[in-house]
Amino acid sequence: MKKSTALTTTLITSLTILLTGCGGASNSTNTGSNSQTQSANTSGAIPIGIAFAQTSNVALLGQEQVAGAKIAEKYFNDKGGVNGTPIKLVFQDTSGDENGAINAFQTLINKDKVVGIVGPTLSQQAFSADPVADRAKVPVLGASNTANKIPEIGDYVARVSAPVSIVAPNSVKAALKQNPNIKKVAVFFAQNDAFSKSETEIFQKTVKDQGLELVTVQKFQTSDTDFQSQATNAINLKPDLVIISGLAADGGNLVRQLRELGYKGLIVGGNGLNTSNILPVCKALCDGVLIAQAYSPEHPGEINSAFRKAYSDQFKKEPPQFSAQAFAAVQVYVEALQALDKKTKVNKLALPQLRNDLNKQILAGKYNTPLGEIAFTPVGEVVQKDFYVAQIKMDKDGSQGKFAFLK
Repeated sequence: MKKSTALTTTLITSLTILLTGCGGASNSTNTGSNSQTQSANTSGAIPIGIAFAQTSNVALLGQEQVAGAKIAEKYFNDKGGVNGTPIKLVFQDTSGDENGAINAFQTLINKDKVVGIVGPTLSQQAFSADPVADRAKVPVLGASNTANKIPEIGDYVARVSAPVSIVAPNSVKAALKQNPNIKKVAVFFAQNDAFSKSETEIFQKTVKDQGLELVTVQKFQTSDTDFQSQATNAINLKPDLVIISGLAADGGNLVRQLRELGYKGLIVGGNGLNTSNILPVCKALCDGVLIAQAYSPEHPGEINSAFRKAYSDQFKKEPPQFSAQAFAAVQVYVEALQALDKKTKVNKLALPQLRNDLNKQILAGKYNTPLGEIAFTPVGEVVQKDFYVAQIKMDKDGSQGKFAFLK
């Protein structure tokens, strides 16, 4: 259980002041001091912070998250927002490192005066930035943070992204189903990334639990582009399965170089490779990579149908997991604000109290999202029912590809 939190009420700061004090864009010029002097304006929009990586090598993931969040903003505002008041997403670029995430969080909290934050993109960033929000008593919803111990960072930290301990083993089991003769496994992971370090521990435990032989563990950096040495070392041990925990750019290059060096066995990719943005990196050599999923475009339900159509109409392809999780995180904020507003009008609450009450409401609710029905444990861990495994299918020339979901 999270420890109880004391309510802090600052009467001079009302939500209505908050609404007029935030332009919603990352280049807002309003400050905390001048916002306190502005008059109430209930026609304003409720600001929700979005802290994703829009630059750096992590942008291959962050751009998909931005797309999902923007679709959610339009979808819910078209339906009336929070009982008639629209939401306004305030985007800040975290880039790919910890300092970028901390700066984005501080700006969203102190300058943009958001009611809560979705993000950051990486678990590595969350371990540094989430404590900033927790100390300020601002709710944080991770949309792609799957490393162990993320919700335990603090009372105001939760996530809609299922932990790697639940998702990752499914892809290894799918590999064994395709090739029951797998005996020897080689593992690669990015040693400078907290998520990859957490994920590889789960993968390595799964290998042992399945009675397989772990023949080697090879390390690399997310900034690496040359994997000839690690790939050769592993291939010499004749593995039947390779498992990679990294990000899209490095993971895609590792897949490509393994195939170029002659490895023909199955490859399992971790969640960092779970984006169609790796397809241009390894092209035709991406074919066959297995990746566990917390989302399927084919999930039944009205809201997923609406999300899938909106994404497909705009991007001419099926929505990826990172976009669906970002949509779901925004949805949780909207529906929690709607529920809170029915009990106490949110435009009557001071910002500190609104953030505190919103955090409690988020954890108390159930949400029918594109991911399926989700809820939260008292510590902020997502409770989700449905998981999947997809396999990359590429055209022979490598120009087009997709994630094909296994039955």
